[in-house]
Amino acid sequence: MSLWDYVSSRRQQLLTDTYQQASLVFQCMVVATLVGIAVAVLAYRSERVARPVIATTVTVLTIPSYALLGLLIPVLGLGVPPSVAALVLYALLPIIRNAIAGLRGVDPGLVDAARGIGMNRLAQLAKVELPVAWPTVLGGIRVATQMSMGIAAVAAYASGPGLGNEIFSGISGLGSANALNQVLAGTIGIIVLALLFDAALVLLGRLTTSRGLRG
Repeated sequence: MSLWDYVSSRRQQLLTDTYQQASLVFQCMVVATLVGIAVAVLAYRSERVARPVIATTVTVLTIPSYALLGLLIPVLGLGVPPSVAALVLYALLPIIRNAIAGLRGVDPGLVDAARGIGMNRLAQLAKVELPVAWPTVLGGIRVATQMSMGIAAVAAYASGPGLGNEIFSGISGLGSANALNQVLAGTIGIIVLALLFDAALVLLGRLTTSRGLRG
């Protein structure tokens, strides 16, 4: 059976797996982005706070995905919970690091001007610092999204949802008639999703970044 025939015969299941993969990555990235930006806002003004925060997220990123899932399974069980936890943990480093770098890169003159017209600390952050830092933050989100797309496939090891199930099923059945088709279908689907997500983030950047800040 050709790859095209296999995809046609398994279309409904592949569409379900694709939707689950996209949903998992999207929701985890929303959570990781909110948490990462919040942590960066609390840490960027103090090197004593920022250094251990970044060091902790770097340490998490050095743990192989299989090992991290293996550590999470006894605590969270199988399925969605360990998959979500792993994706969020891995996504935090690029988001936090870029958010801290972006906030620290804001021209102090802009902050002083905002303070001079009566903005309080929260208004300065929301109306000046975060908008100026946003392109750098978005760069971290893009990196984290691409990482998460691949790690979501590995999460099938913990019975997580998504196209990783096709890949693992094909690998476990190597030598059977459709094993290679399963691996290829899962892999190609993940690549296509990764490209679509990245294109969406590029578009989001163009829509949410002022013209003067576009690189």
